[in-house]
Amino acid sequence: MADKTVDGGPWTGCAVMFLQSLCPGVNLLSLYKDQQRKFIVFKVIKLTLIDSAGGLGGYEILKVHDADPFLGVEVKFVDVAACQQFLESYSSGAVRQSFSQHACRLLVLPQEFSVETQLKASTHILDLCLDKLDLCLQHIHLSQPERLRDEEIDHLEQQLQNQALGPAPQPTPITQEESPIPSNCFKFQNRVFEDRMLTSTDVQSFSNGVGRQWKHVGRALGKNCRALKGPAIDNLAYEYEREGLYEQAYQLLSRFIQAEGRAAKLSRLVKALEDCKLTSLAENILDIQPRE
Repeated sequence: MADKTVDGGPWTGCAVMFLQSLCPGVNLLSLYKDQQRKFIVFKVIKLTLIDSAGGLGGYEILKVHDADPFLGVEVKFVDVAACQQFLESYSSGAVRQSFSQHACRLLVLPQEFSVETQLKASTHILDLCLDKLDLCLQHIHLSQPERLRDEEIDHLEQQLQNQALGPAPQPTPITQEESPIPSNCFKFQNRVFEDRMLTSTDVQSFSNGVGRQWKHVGRALGKNCRALKGPAIDNLAYEYEREGLYEQAYQLLSRFIQAEGRAAKLSRLVKALEDCKLTSLAENILDIQPRE
């Protein structure tokens, strides 16, 4: 990558995130080089970016490369808002947390698995100036990619898209009607799940995985929960600011359960996560196993 000043046109920039396992016996670089596990590692990276950049748009992975002992992930940002949200997630530790959770689930790694990360834009180590968001954005903006997306990444993205679409649907006879969903169930990703009240395990899974997005989920829940309307969410953020993101998320969902009682159902949380494009967290709470 070379530092360049970009005048006019849409906002773009480039950064490289370096990842290294802190768990003995787990080598991310070796896992990615293994043809049987390459796609799963790529999926973990992609899900982490979706969580931390606020969705599927505003960025693209250009290359995943050998930076021994690190695994390097080169990302091109095409939207300053997505880049800013990623930086905020990275600074808070949510990126590491998200990557670790997805890796544990998809690669079947020990629960204590964690990663060391480093973020660079050209020669600038952004970890040293994360408290200066504008400076980080400037370094990324001035660092423009010298390559197009790697062919291997094109193939992996297509594989991921094909997996998301699933097998081609079979034609349905005109006379056949879709079976109605029972009143005690709900539908998610074309699958029917039994609805139930939220449990302490659900609260912990949510609090561990939602990161900085807890406010957005809270506002989604607040559409149908009087206790979370108005300044309630901002008040929670202020009241539990010192305790950190986990406690803020924990108190949010606890307040929802306390206010809604028996109506604090799993389906309502899953719907709110869908509305906030946090489907991977919903999958984790529902314990959906990946289709590989």
